[in-house]
Amino acid sequence: MPTTRCPAAPAYPADPTPPIPETLAYSLTLPAALASAALARATTREVLRAHGLTDMLDPALQAVGELTAVASQFTESSNYYLTLRYRFSILRLIAYDSHPRHTSPHLATACDTRRRAALRVLACVCRACDGTWGFGEAREPGGGTRMWATLPRASAAAYGAP
Repeated sequence: MPTTRCPAAPAYPADPTPPIPETLAYSLTLPAALASAALARATTREVLRAHGLTDMLDPALQAVGELTAVASQFTESSNYYLTLRYRFSILRLIAYDSHPRHTSPHLATACDTRRRAALRVLACVCRACDGTWGFGEAREPGGGTRMWATLPRASAAAYGAP
């Protein structure tokens, strides 16, 4: 008897191997609500635990909270996107919102200044972890803005240590 309802669908056996850091690759679509930052942090906490990256929890949760709160504030649509990736001992967090780049240089400067100010805590976290952060025009088809943070594992694990 087939294990699937669709006879054309291939039957893949369940992979018994536990997740490892190098397989961490998740994307979330979140509603543009301030409560989504808490949901994103909770999801990130479980993802990092599942992949054995609990030593990065504090800076990663702070960074995700900052990115998602700002994305929720700036997006012009009903949702925004968050991606989590771990490669080469670096956790990369990216949030995409639908706020387009302004064509007027004065408006673009004012908007960038406002976004940079909203991300000041993220900047401090990344600096403390020897990581990077930034924002710019999204290259994806929908346009908008891409904000990112990178956290190297070695320095993120020491985050907050005396």
